[in-house]
Amino acid sequence: MTRLSGITPSGHAHVGNYLGAIRRWAREGAQGDLYFVSDLHAMTTAYHPQRLRARARELLATLIASGIEPNQVFVQSDLIREIGALTWLLECTCAYGEAARMTQFKEKSGTDGKIAARVGLLTYPVLMAADILLQGADEVPVGDDQEQHVELARALARRFNSTHGEVFTVPRAVTPRAAARVRDLADPTRKMDKSATDAAGVIFVLDEPDMVRRKIKRAVTDGLERLEYRPDDQPGLANLLEILAACLGKSPREVADGYPSYDSLKDAVAEALIEELRPIRTGTLSLLADIDHLDKIRAEGAIRARERGQHRLESALRLAGVG
Repeated sequence: MTRLSGITPSGHAHVGNYLGAIRRWAREGAQGDLYFVSDLHAMTTAYHPQRLRARARELLATLIASGIEPNQVFVQSDLIREIGALTWLLECTCAYGEAARMTQFKEKSGTDGKIAARVGLLTYPVLMAADILLQGADEVPVGDDQEQHVELARALARRFNSTHGEVFTVPRAVTPRAAARVRDLADPTRKMDKSATDAAGVIFVLDEPDMVRRKIKRAVTDGLERLEYRPDDQPGLANLLEILAACLGKSPREVADGYPSYDSLKDAVAEALIEELRPIRTGTLSLLADIDHLDKIRAEGAIRARERGQHRLESALRLAGVG
């Protein structure tokens, strides 16, 4: 069985990405699982080419430094010819209404015509379907915001198979085991976001230890001075407890009992997080300092990913009358 997960380099990897997904992939992933840096997905809105390239390399290094096997990773754009060809076949299988009703497209494109949405934002779910179907993924672990896209991939796989012939595995979305859902330290009403314009509330995996301490020290809490885990009433405090609990392998309610004040809790969160991220930061920087080695891992990953999908693409092109 093949599970496929991807992460977009729309910014630097932050602690929410690591605790919520990357660490789980490294600890719980099976031999057949695949992980990719979805740099093509980062092009649906305005972006800087050199920054995109650098962040894709950095994120690949972070995945490997986190313990994911190098033979399980690849960068999406290294397969741009294969993915581009399959995306076109699937776009010619997909109805406009199917793409236009995707929730993320409606939210990001706006309804008043003031946002100049790119066509790529409309067709991005079809690109995601190509990622999934090219690799023959059986399962795609996703959150609620991406489940609709996997359903589209299922519909397109079935439609192509029934129209042209059996080529694609019909994937299914799976809900990962509950993991840390890290909130922005400056505004705990929103998730930590690697593309946030204000990074004051975002702790990045590569932040220096002193920077981590400063950001934790400034984290929004409240004036209640009640050290209890109450996410609805004390979201800022709950966020800190969840981060600490994730680092220590305990529940937020367990760790809430061990500290006499908010300041002591913040100190504990900062130190636990620094220790949790230390080997990841060191490993990532080491890989980035040896570009030849990292590029070799990347090239080998591209070859493996290309070989895994080649027969599906060739069969699909032939059955569609263009190969």
